[in-house]
Amino acid sequence: MASVLGMLEERETAARVRVEGLREEIAQLAGVLEAAEIELDRRVIAREELVEALAASAAETTAAAGAESEQEPAPSPVSGSVVPPWREGLPVTVLALDYQRILGVLDERQPTGQNPLKAREVAVGLGLGTTSAKVEGVRSKARRLAERGWLVQEASGAFSAGRRPVAVPGDGSSA
Repeated sequence: MASVLGMLEERETAARVRVEGLREEIAQLAGVLEAAEIELDRRVIAREELVEALAASAAETTAAAGAESEQEPAPSPVSGSVVPPWREGLPVTVLALDYQRILGVLDERQPTGQNPLKAREVAVGLGLGTTSAKVEGVRSKARRLAERGWLVQEASGAFSAGRRPVAVPGDGSSA
């Protein structure tokens, strides 16, 4: 009987060693995944910042060239374009289609502004699925919309339909 018990103990020890090895491997892979996600976020932000800077530079050039015109036309949507700050009377159509679709999902799924949606829920509503790359892209765009007053970002990180004016640095207004 002792040899059977000894064999079982050896097998248990071998299984325990294997489990510990797999746990260590998972921990290492989790660290690699986290570093890759951080790198992806940095690259997405860098590209978006570059697009914004180029758009701002182009807007300044256009403003200087057209200083004699009293009313500026509403910007036309361009994929990857800058999200203008929300103001009364500014139509949603000035936003790129991706941003319009995010607003549409939030307006449709919460017409009263109740029950804010997380980025994952918005991504599913857009039909993008739940892969981290798609969810992070939606989260980045939703944050930009919230920063510009097109959405409300809750303390939990979820987003609600709603518009609010925001102060624009350097626009000369007191709002």
